[in-house]
Amino acid sequence: MSTTAAHTTEGTLTQERADLLASLAHARHFLRFTARDLTTEQAGEHSTVSVLCIGGLIKHVTAVEQHWADVLEAGPEAPVRDFTDWTEEDFAEREREFQMQPGETIDGVLAAYESAAARTDELVRTVPSLDRLHELPKAPWNTEDAWSVRRVLQHIVAETAQHAGHADIIREAIDGAKSMG
Repeated sequence: MSTTAAHTTEGTLTQERADLLASLAHARHFLRFTARDLTTEQAGEHSTVSVLCIGGLIKHVTAVEQHWADVLEAGPEAPVRDFTDWTEEDFAEREREFQMQPGETIDGVLAAYESAAARTDELVRTVPSLDRLHELPKAPWNTEDAWSVRRVLQHIVAETAQHAGHADIIREAIDGAKSMG
């Protein structure tokens, strides 16, 4: 990648899209890096008082990317989720997203993440406009009604980076390995 634009077989991306792709790649690298050399059992280990584990964090970020990719592909007509009337079972299912489930492997979790990342990257390259607005899900944590595609992509970067930090703490508690430092 050059310092001024990313090149694809379709042509040259704008600097903004190249920067978004670079930010996504950077954050994803650190999240994946925390899983290096772990067994599936270690990837599912809760090494802190939190219910979080490295494999579960990767699963969650995968789900976030898949959800937003669905929204971006559907465009403004995308169905809007409503989190305001969730049941206890809905919240329990959400919590399972953050945990390794029986039969899941770290290799499978990482492969699913790679697939979701490739789809998101393709959308960054091809979505017609980064300015297109998408209605946000109805949820107590959303203080705005809509985000642009640009803001959605910034959210994915922030979500990935935040969870890479969580994963780094968990990894250090498992075996002392660190992503940085």
